[in-house]
Amino acid sequence: MRFLPGHTLDRDLTYGDVFLVPSRSDVRSRFDVDLTPQDDVGNTTPLVVANMTAIAGRRMAETTARRGAITIIPQDIPQDVVARVIDKVKRCHPIVETAVTVAPTDTLGAVLALIPKRAHGAAIVTDEGKPVGIITTADCEGVDRFAQAHAVMTPRPTTIELSQIGEDGSGLRHVYAELTESRRKFLPVVDATGALVGVISQTGAVRSSVYAPALDADGKLLVGAAIGINGDVEGKAAALLEAGADVLVVDTAHGHQEKMIDALRRVTSLGPGVPVVAGNVVTAQGVRDLVSAGASIVKVGVGPGAMCTTRMQTGVGRPQFSAVLECARAAADVGAHVWADGGVRHPRDVALALAAGASQVMIGSWFAGTHESPGEMNHDSTGRVYKESFGMASARAVAARTAGTDPFDRARKALYQEGISSSKMFIDPARPGVEDLIDDITSGLRSSCTYAGAVTLSEFAENAVVGIQSAAGYEEGRPLPRSW
Repeated sequence: MRFLPGHTLDRDLTYGDVFLVPSRSDVRSRFDVDLTPQDDVGNTTPLVVANMTAIAGRRMAETTARRGAITIIPQDIPQDVVARVIDKVKRCHPIVETAVTVAPTDTLGAVLALIPKRAHGAAIVTDEGKPVGIITTADCEGVDRFAQAHAVMTPRPTTIELSQIGEDGSGLRHVYAELTESRRKFLPVVDATGALVGVISQTGAVRSSVYAPALDADGKLLVGAAIGINGDVEGKAAALLEAGADVLVVDTAHGHQEKMIDALRRVTSLGPGVPVVAGNVVTAQGVRDLVSAGASIVKVGVGPGAMCTTRMQTGVGRPQFSAVLECARAAADVGAHVWADGGVRHPRDVALALAAGASQVMIGSWFAGTHESPGEMNHDSTGRVYKESFGMASARAVAARTAGTDPFDRARKALYQEGISSSKMFIDPARPGVEDLIDDITSGLRSSCTYAGAVTLSEFAENAVVGIQSAAGYEEGRPLPRSW
């Protein structure tokens, strides 16, 4: 990456302070761009779902992995629960989407609580593992909530056999044509015995032809997990490795400290055999120290996240574009990589982070308001649907993290927080699922690469030309919601 001539780097910059300049390009299509990250984690899309309790769970992990990204399960989740989450993700099909399933005798109240967990808008009614009906929210309108699913379901649903899709997705075009001709948005997928595997939708078939899933050496979906720097670090790391975590993230708000360096050395002494990520830092020296202690990837970012109040509480942090730029260059010098963690609000920000040298971009709150995040659907006074999100240094998160400690010590720690404990993240009706947001982000990123004349992310980081702009320059680029 280089700056536009005359644009001097004389101060630290945020993503809003900079822009990408178009260059001469021979890239003919955005589909010619390969978005595979350069850090050998194994995913095929440079997006990481942040290890936040309100965002990263099983549904998020499996859905994002199908679209090439990776989710990091938070450190606040009990070890046995994390192991079950990893196991379930590993057992999910890399192409066929997981269905919401209910029994014929389940009440409509229970069914309606489950349907919003996925973006399909429907549930498959199963009996002994085989689909016997489909039920949608429309089927439940005007019906007593204590009625049973079999009373309102559409029985004997048409199904598609897994063999029609193909293990490599070679049958997706045929499946899409069949769905289109039958005017169905999705259909249940069954194996040779008639047992339900999941569902395939029109949009899902198209996406599976665009995205390569993030898979491990055994062809199973990738998933990572985080640990803190306190307590039995080796024991926690060993348990996560035993459970099958593909990435370990050693995580704390202030990553450039002795406890982090000690924790890293203890984790790497296990010979984990998977990438070890550590952070967060914002300086070149922070990167060098963590890599020296064993990290292969360093998380960069202090204070840019939507749920973080660190900068306002402490004055500590650094504008994110400059932090990523300096840290990425330092990491490259020692054969490591950085993840840009926080501060992205638009697809342009993701492109700028990668142009600055990040191998991947970590996203948190942006993904909170989706079907796949762990929270429950709520409605505000106007009827808008939202989910609650909260920061991992907030009083709410700290209370959960210290639940097993002495009550007096918990009360002491509760006095200090650096995050928002409750924020409404509204569901966008146009993009209600995390896959919709990934489409939006990768579409913008692919186009950014074509403007830079790059077909890989390494070429993009090398070719990108960046300029510095005023606040008015940034505002000029924003679309107008209505005529002036």
